[in-house]
Amino acid sequence: QVQLVESGGGLVQAGGSLRLSCAASGRTFSWYVMGWFRQAPGKERECVAAISRSGDNTYYVDSVKGRFTISRDNAKNTVYLQMNSLKPEDTAVYYCAAEVYGILYTTEDKYEHWGQGTQVTVSS
Repeated sequence: QVQLVESGGGLVQAGGSLRLSCAASGRTFSWYVMGWFRQAPGKERECVAAISRSGDNTYYVDSVKGRFTISRDNAKNTVYLQMNSLKPEDTAVYYCAAEVYGILYTTEDKYEHWGQGTQVTVSS
């Protein structure tokens, strides 16, 4: 079992940046494919970005391509989401997720382990 704790959310003006972190504990971090999801009020949870166990493969939803970067540090058991040029429509609760083995997962049903979420609010 792996435990996930997100941090780094907050309030930022449009055009600003935030970096989310997700610290993992409990199992060998490098075994896990990692994903960042978000859920805005009244909307379904969507996969924003995902990264393979080695970090060689990544996925981004179209709406964040060129603005967000997912990365991981297996030595620090942490995955990051660097968010630049933030827009009001990026406002949501952001969740970190983990699933053991595999290459890359981009849907909610593929992930077993979830963090508690961190709020990101972008003001216009």
